[in-house]
Amino acid sequence: MDFSSKLLENAVYEMSQLPGIGKRTALRLVLHLLKQPEDQTSRLALALENLRKEIKFCENCHNISDVALCEICSNPRRDKSMVCVVEDIRDVMAIENTSQYKGLYHVLGGKISPMEGVGPQDLTIASLVKKVKLGEIKELIFALSSTMEGDTTNFYIYKQLEGVPVKTSTIARGIAVGDELEYADEVTLGRSILNRIPFENSLKAN
Repeated sequence: MDFSSKLLENAVYEMSQLPGIGKRTALRLVLHLLKQPEDQTSRLALALENLRKEIKFCENCHNISDVALCEICSNPRRDKSMVCVVEDIRDVMAIENTSQYKGLYHVLGGKISPMEGVGPQDLTIASLVKKVKLGEIKELIFALSSTMEGDTTNFYIYKQLEGVPVKTSTIARGIAVGDELEYADEVTLGRSILNRIPFENSLKAN
């Protein structure tokens, strides 16, 4: 792709680094921004800069937040005895959209994947185990995608909690095997939360 401007080329290159954005789409987006009023483009740039500089991760659940403790963890109406374990914040948003879950979350930041060089030490598993061992959590709900990596991560956490008096369950398989939570429709995802099963049962099924 030939560019008449180095500034345009650099902008297109940076835009194309975003997931799902190819060079042609990046060019179309950059040209669109050039047609907009300058203050609108400046607001977008400022919003991204502020996001990068000021965003925080909740000190309790590791969700993205504006403050030290996210709105979910600080909400007194949430059931603090129930924690839903998810891969990332997109899963938190997907489950919240169902309005079927009133507990807290724990964001792992990924799944165990030896092929990609991701081990337990790269995730927030240690802080989850430490939190559960304090004894305030009565139920841990595994809500990772039903992939080999998701099942491996669930099982690893389950083994780390052997002997700890906490109920472990997993979302019902209304979600197709291999599907990511963020792409599930709200009704199916909501029902899978409500109809969750003991984690031990999922091991027998496998």
